[in-house]
Amino acid sequence: MSKIKVLKSAAGYDLAASTYDNKEKYLNSFEQNNFLPLLGDLHDKKVLDVGAGTGRLAVLMSKAGAEVTAMDVSTQMLQVLKNKNSKIKTLIGDAENMSFPSNFFDVVVATFLIVHLKNPQTFFDEAYRVLKDGGIFVFSNINQKEAPEVDTKQGKIKIESFYHRPEKIVEDLESLAFNVEKNIFLYENEVWINQIVVAKK
Repeated sequence: MSKIKVLKSAAGYDLAASTYDNKEKYLNSFEQNNFLPLLGDLHDKKVLDVGAGTGRLAVLMSKAGAEVTAMDVSTQMLQVLKNKNSKIKTLIGDAENMSFPSNFFDVVVATFLIVHLKNPQTFFDEAYRVLKDGGIFVFSNINQKEAPEVDTKQGKIKIESFYHRPEKIVEDLESLAFNVEKNIFLYENEVWINQIVVAKK
């Protein structure tokens, strides 16, 4: 049996884009409907969705009245998003080196992103910079020790990923002067599957 290729995020998600939405129900199960309510009233808020993918959250936030900018490393994922909702601004970009001005967004969100970052603190630093004072940063940290297999039209692949201990994530945020307001754990069969953090600048 041939070994499954492990690809960097941009290349891996470009391949996975056309079938990615088939996994939406599975991805939603990691949040158990807990994510969106944490964002509060989004009407007229400037929101940045980092690692937005095909717009699973971006589309919902736009419907809730937010002015959404969706950023991702994958051109193909963002193309799928554009076809769903042309109101959402899309941008190819790197979470660890964002091209936005400082103090620009009211809310920054990221789901299924930090699992792909070796050192999330660099991204946390950038999220802090682009947030307005009093802005909120809401993100998830899934309990994933090994990258899952992803089906693509070219066959199975894996996308490079990294496990992050929940307590280290909170330490990193607090070292950047974020105020951690909520640290929520979601469980399945008594094992935590996802950590959702709400932090305020």
